[in-house]
Amino acid sequence: MSGKLVDYFNKQPRLGVFSTSNKDGLIDSAVYGSPQMIDEKTVIVALGNGRTAANLQENPNAVYMILEPGAGIHDWKGVRVYLRMKEYATSGPQLDQWKVQAVKIIGEEAVEMIHALATFDVTEARPLIDLGQGWEKSI
Repeated sequence: MSGKLVDYFNKQPRLGVFSTSNKDGLIDSAVYGSPQMIDEKTVIVALGNGRTAANLQENPNAVYMILEPGAGIHDWKGVRVYLRMKEYATSGPQLDQWKVQAVKIIGEEAVEMIHALATFDVTEARPLIDLGQGWEKSI
């Protein structure tokens, strides 16, 4: 992976779909704007105390999919980033620092809903539509 993925992943404004499943394989997908790629191998995500957070406690695997509509289906752009959670912090300096920065962007009321900060390893990146091309050709 290269800095191109980091730049694309962190481009704002953008929303993506964050998908998780519990230990029984029941899937949840939710729209998220908070994921940030801090380097080519690491993503952090701020989480409320909902289904996504609960699923990650049972199953550390997730996918974050960024979509950009195009004129036709083959013109859509995007990337699917496969993740494995390595840390889950409900307190501490990293979460506190994230909240201070986030207040400026999303406001104090939204930050109060943040329950945890999860850190993930990037395990794979694939294009939105896989036609045998690398993810770089899809963004």
